[in-house]
Amino acid sequence: MSNTTVPLPAIRIRGRSFMALIVVPEPPFEAWLTALDQQMARSAGFFVDRPVVVNLSAMAEADDDPAQVLAALEARDLRIIGVEGVDMAALRGTPWFGATLAAPGREGKPDKFIDLPEAAAPTPPEPPPPEPVRRPSLLINRPVRSGQSIVFEEGDVTVIGPVSSGAEIIAGGSIHIYGTLRGRAVAGLLGGAEARIFCTRLAAELLAIDGLYRTADHWGHGLQGKPVQVWLDDKELRLAALE
Repeated sequence: MSNTTVPLPAIRIRGRSFMALIVVPEPPFEAWLTALDQQMARSAGFFVDRPVVVNLSAMAEADDDPAQVLAALEARDLRIIGVEGVDMAALRGTPWFGATLAAPGREGKPDKFIDLPEAAAPTPPEPPPPEPVRRPSLLINRPVRSGQSIVFEEGDVTVIGPVSSGAEIIAGGSIHIYGTLRGRAVAGLLGGAEARIFCTRLAAELLAIDGLYRTADHWGHGLQGKPVQVWLDDKELRLAALE
């Protein structure tokens, strides 16, 4: 017989905290159970895989059998890991006998109430993006003679040809002149600051966008007779030659 001592394995004990839901049935139990069913239907999956402790203290004065109360909860797939608020003798012979979590004479932290979430309402489909505003446009396929006034407040005006001195073009949007622009061009009655004026050759008397204007004496050197675009920049009318 060997006298060799066999070393015993080390036993490790670990502590762990976890959160359990406390369910407190109340009399009359049938009505409370109906309310629970309705709430679980609205909050599907709330109790799935969550440990549950059943507190039967509110049922102490009721005639309901604690074992039947627990069986009804277990039938609803509640994962019962502990029972409190009842004399364990009343559960003798049931699977829940001795399933108490609180050590005798020790009080844990007070319970806090948790509202069962309502089922999320279906997200309504997003409305389609609004159609871009399409303003009508006016095409003038001829020169604009002196003394003529072209007024088109609904949108852009395009002139294929020159605009003579003494004529005027007034547009709700932008103005495009494929020719020499003399006379006056007033844009942006509707388009506001987004409107522009384009011309192949600048020789105008007056240019205006959204109420701001300049005359020929005030639009700088090197622009007269050149292809030009006109726009608003921070409430200032700007002109630049088109390369």
